Amino acid sequence: MALLDSVTTCLSQPVHYVICKLGFEKKDTYDINNILSGNSEVCWQAVTEHVCYLESDQSVDYIKSIRLLGPVCESVNLYFKSLTKEQFVIQYASWFHWTNCTEVFLEVFDVLQYTQDTEVALGLMKLTSCLERALGDVYLLKGNDCPFLLRDLLASEQLADVFGQAVMNVLRVFIGSPCGLNLRNVLWHGFASPQEIPAKYCAMLLFLTAGLGQLLQTYLLQTKCVLVHRPYVVFISLEELDAFPDLNNEILSIAEELVKQSSFVLKTMLPFWISALTAFKQSRYADSVILLLPQLEVGLRLLFTTNNKCPNRLLTAESSALYTTFDEMLAKHLDNEEVNQLPVVLEEPAMASDFLWDFLNHQEGPRIRDRLSHGEVNLETFPREVANQIVGFAITILCRFSDEDMFSFKEHMVIKPLMNCASCYRSRFHPISRLKKQVLECMKSIHLWPELPTVLEEQVQMIKGSEGNAEANTLFLMISEIISQLQHYMPHNCCSSDDIINSVLTERLLMELCDTRICTLYSPRPVLEVVVVLRKISTQCHQVSQQVIAGAGLRYTQWVNKTLRSRQRHNYLRMLNSIKFLSPVLRLILLLITLELVSVHSVCKKNPFDYQQYLKFLKSVLQYTENLVTYTSPEKNKWDETMELTNKILIKIRKISDRKLMLMHLAT
Repeated sequence: MALLDSVTTCLSQPVHYVICKLGFEKKDTYDINNILSGNSEVCWQAVTEHVCYLESDQSVDYIKSIRLLGPVCESVNLYFKSLTKEQFVIQYASWFHWTNCTEVFLEVFDVLQYTQDTEVALGLMKLTSCLERALGDVYLLKGNDCPFLLRDLLASEQLADVFGQAVMNVLRVFIGSPCGLNLRNVLWHGFASPQEIPAKYCAMLLFLTAGLGQLLQTYLLQTKCVLVHRPYVVFISLEELDAFPDLNNEILSIAEELVKQSSFVLKTMLPFWISALTAFKQSRYADSVILLLPQLEVGLRLLFTTNNKCPNRLLTAESSALYTTFDEMLAKHLDNEEVNQLPVVLEEPAMASDFLWDFLNHQEGPRIRDRLSHGEVNLETFPREVANQIVGFAITILCRFSDEDMFSFKEHMVIKPLMNCASCYRSRFHPISRLKKQVLECMKSIHLWPELPTVLEEQVQMIKGSEGNAEANTLFLMISEIISQLQHYMPHNCCSSDDIINSVLTERLLMELCDTRICTLYSPRPVLEVVVVLRKISTQCHQVSQQVIAGAGLRYTQWVNKTLRSRQRHNYLRMLNSIKFLSPVLRLILLLITLELVSVHSVCKKNPFDYQQYLKFLKSVLQYTENLVTYTSPEKNKWDETMELTNKILIKIRKISDRKLMLMHLAT
């Protein structure tokens, strides 16, 4: 607690000076009419004159520019305060349409009338997010692949061509450059407290955004171009994000008390936490998450810097260094290759790290911080389900870092379920977790095959003949042998001597195996390489299943309606014969994938040579499944070739499964 009380700012001395003092040094009163025409348009030339350049290389002199622009920003702030909401809407609302977020900018105007520090900071975070997205849309008028980083976007030739380089330099003084005010980053990464962000900078960015709208309108009229807004990202499968129970007012009230007592919260940041909980109560879910994410980051940064003995990194880095952000704090090792102590300090390291990786970093996860901070989601329709998980996680972190006399809170009947959910959390969006999901979905699809409409068995038998029966017996025998070889590494009592294939290759067994807890945190590269191949195999198997289901249904309808030609009828019967063998083969492959997941960490670590050999084998299985997708497609319908391929891959699987047994012995 002593350390917490001693932290009065997370801004380093130079950054604090630039943001909180530099723009206030010139005491001149600036006449708003110098930069504003009679019809409320921005006089950009008058604005750009305040940007200074270094003599050495003509790059922006950020220190002099901020000092000169300070009085201009103050003048704009006072000007906006002199307007009524109706006047502002009439004069400026249309100039925000290009952002596709007009309401957000009108809200920022409302905030500026009352100068509440927390709301100004929130408004600035939302403004920069929406502005970045809109600038990206403009970029795509002239270029492809919009830059991910704001600093790269603002420095692009494409935006300079539309707005002019001098205009872009004005923006870079405020956002996008670590040498300038860098308002977006210091807020979104949790470095600035509410009282450290001058409202006049928020007012100036609001003013500049309207001015950009005016310039853009002229450009579009001259070029006859049409600005197209990229669609928002929509969070789907919200049930996958369901980690914590729904938060009610009783839980939130306790959370408000926890915030005041928890050692996780810096006192200077307390207003952000209170506002975040209030926003959630008021159903302003995007606002709640926007306020909370930077605070989770600064709280974890405090733990990170304290336990890794680098307290100086709690503060904002200078332009020559990097911020200590989530990515580094969640890494296994520090830059100097020493072990990161943050996971050790966390009471449930895998849980906390897995949750943060899932919700913020994993490419197939919601990536909430990226989506919000880069303006990729609609703030008005941000789902409660997502906000509920972030707030729920934050409450558990507050509890973990509460004083001993807060034990009663941790054991409270409404808080304890949250803590239990936290301790049981497993990654949902790590590649290994996604593979488990893929395997089970594929198995569900294959289990639909027996329900497919089909012709009489006697008609199918006609196409097989004695040679076909011998081939079928050989395939089933190989599958049975492979299962017997792998039986020692499956749960007991899952195999019936009467029907070894159908008793083992079941959805129930795969669900049981997939429920095995596998450490996904800090998976080594060889493991991830194997998982990539396994996921491709699973995807191809699912594609085959979908093609079989669609093809069998269509052909049966055509058979019943007698619209098949003679050759098509024979091909359909061969298809029905083939899918009887394909089903156990695909289920066997899914079983191999699942067993591989259980042992891959140990095998890759202890037997790098065998791992490489096994990876080659997996790639041959992938090649088989890719060919299977081609041969079972409606365009090909090559069922005889399918059976030839299947026979060859089973021979290869039988050989490798002996080797695999040895690998598994070594891994255990």
